[in-house]
Amino acid sequence: MTCATEVIFYRVPATLEARLLFAEARRLGLRPYWEVDDLIFDEALYRRNSNLADLEPALREELLRGVRLYRRAMLDCNRAIASTPVLAQAMRDAGVAEAGCVENALDEETLAIAQGLREARLAGPAPASGTAPVTIVYGSGTRTHDADFRLVEPALRRLLERHPQLRLRIVGELTLPASLRGHAGRIEEIPGTDYRAYLALLAEGDIALAPLEATLFNDAKSNIKFQEASILGIPCVCSPRAAFAEVIEHGSNGMLADTDAQWEQALETLIRDAGLRRRMGGVALDEVLSRYAPGPIARTQVLPLFGEPDADLPAIGSRPLRVLMANVFLWPRSFGGATIVAEELARRLHARDDVQVSVFTSHGSDSDRGDALLRYDWDGIPVFATALPPPDDHVASFDNPRAVAHFGAVLDAVRPDVVHAHSIQGFGATILRLCRERGIPYVVSLHDAWFLCDRQFMVRGDGRYCFQTRIDLRVCQACVPHARHLEPRRTIMEQVLRDAAHLLSPSASHRALFLANGIQPGRISVNRNGLHAPLRPRRRPAGGPVRFGFVGGNERIKGFHLVRQAFESLRGTDWELVLVDNTLNLGFSSIDVADWKVHGRITIVPAYRQDGLDDFFDGIDVLLFPSQWKESYGLTVREALARDVWVITTAPGGQSEEVIDGVNGRHIPLDGQPHRLIAAIEEILVAPDRLAGHINPFRDTLADYATQTGELHAVLLQAAISAVRP
Repeated sequence: MTCATEVIFYRVPATLEARLLFAEARRLGLRPYWEVDDLIFDEALYRRNSNLADLEPALREELLRGVRLYRRAMLDCNRAIASTPVLAQAMRDAGVAEAGCVENALDEETLAIAQGLREARLAGPAPASGTAPVTIVYGSGTRTHDADFRLVEPALRRLLERHPQLRLRIVGELTLPASLRGHAGRIEEIPGTDYRAYLALLAEGDIALAPLEATLFNDAKSNIKFQEASILGIPCVCSPRAAFAEVIEHGSNGMLADTDAQWEQALETLIRDAGLRRRMGGVALDEVLSRYAPGPIARTQVLPLFGEPDADLPAIGSRPLRVLMANVFLWPRSFGGATIVAEELARRLHARDDVQVSVFTSHGSDSDRGDALLRYDWDGIPVFATALPPPDDHVASFDNPRAVAHFGAVLDAVRPDVVHAHSIQGFGATILRLCRERGIPYVVSLHDAWFLCDRQFMVRGDGRYCFQTRIDLRVCQACVPHARHLEPRRTIMEQVLRDAAHLLSPSASHRALFLANGIQPGRISVNRNGLHAPLRPRRRPAGGPVRFGFVGGNERIKGFHLVRQAFESLRGTDWELVLVDNTLNLGFSSIDVADWKVHGRITIVPAYRQDGLDDFFDGIDVLLFPSQWKESYGLTVREALARDVWVITTAPGGQSEEVIDGVNGRHIPLDGQPHRLIAAIEEILVAPDRLAGHINPFRDTLADYATQTGELHAVLLQAAISAVRP
């Protein structure tokens, strides 16, 4: 159901497992249908079926218990599909809010089998006239049709006595009436068999029977027995129950019989006239194919119930643009700046009247769904989540067959006009190959160096920045000496980037990295990440120690080790260091400062949410951002600058582009050494008054989410329109 837009439970009783599935359907925002082709949900009406009297008490009670479970399932779903109008009305009478009708009909496989059987019969020897055997076939199926068969038993007995060439074939379970046992030599009883074999047995006959008692239970039944005989070109004599009487024109495409005399007369006529049997069977064949083949049923009955499928969507512009965004994390696993940006973009795009957004993301390894595809709703946006490969599976991180399979199912369900690959490490770049194979344009946001670097951030194993510009795989191989996948990885990544409709970089410096590695300038543009502007003026207490903030967790790549070295070197006490521990919200700590040898104060706080930005930055005077790689952007830096917080950051890199050295912050070299960081900190501590009333003069030049979303929408729309142009 994960990728379904509708779900139908066919003849499902309300077992515990089924009720869990009903609940899951509702969780997914689906309104389940319950479908059946028999009146098996009304105990009072079911008891009127005299066939029950022929069953053992235990079996009878089991059937009635099933009736109660079916009724509960139907009412739990509260939408139903019946095979006849009478059955649909009975569903409404039972309390179902909506009940539609899709008649039992014929599938392509059954039609192909029937055609083969008709052709084989025509190719066989022509039957002799006069005393040639005539076979009447009755398909009983289950043991619940003894009473129905008794309707035709007197006529059959007299006809067997009158016509020595007459044969009777019974397929399925039936208690043969004692009055017919005297003709046992001409009566063939065949146990139940598979459907193909049943059709073959029916095709060998000359006349088919469909007797049904005059009860509401039987009026609710479909005319499938008439259809089965007709597609084999065999005339059928039927009781005039509702579904049969609606389509059978007596004497033309079949026979109707209700009384003993009518059964005898109809069968007598057909036994005596082989030409009539052929003509009637031919008319029935033509009429059944014109009404009950898949095409007619889809047009006349399925379409009114479910509406027009999206096989041919209206042109883009006359309907909302369908966008499928792929981002490795999403609520409730909102980790990292790229995820914050992805969530904001998804919300803002989805809020537009001319865009529909779905998201492909990951779920945690502790999910009770295992490797299955999970679906949930987030702020009204459909989200599909797959499991990520183990961290040590480096090949699956860029070529992940399971993610490709799940992504393909989502493409089938969502049918996007364009895919936005925002941050897809773990899914593998090969999910985008699938877009190319299906003719779906995709736009890639390059949030880091994952498409160029197996280590994602171009940071070596010793924690130092790689400093490559034009990537040399020989250098990369020395960095990851045990890797044997670097060459095929580069081939896949280059192909995926080459086939993208457009590439987006959050900063000019990051764009330059991809230009240096073969991307043509016209195929990549800057789409600066937005941020949430402050909701109030900054509150800074007068006096007190200088408060430094660091949000990079305990990772060397973010410069955590440099922060420790810097503050352990300080001799003064008039400072506070606020460390953000990103794992506290998950129930455990990843930062321990018990063995730090410092003279000031250290405070550890949990990661803040976007609605807590102002509170966090009110609590610091200086943001430390000693990242050890050329960041693609640096969202935290912009959030600080928007709130007039002084920023000490490494340069070059996207993190430093909007920090003007000496004006709204300080640049330090990206050299893995603490000395310049220490100097920048001491510069503040020596003259803390310089921060009093500090205003970032370039605050108004920072990007906002509205601008970023507008630029992204224009790129996505252009990609989608270009893909459908002849």
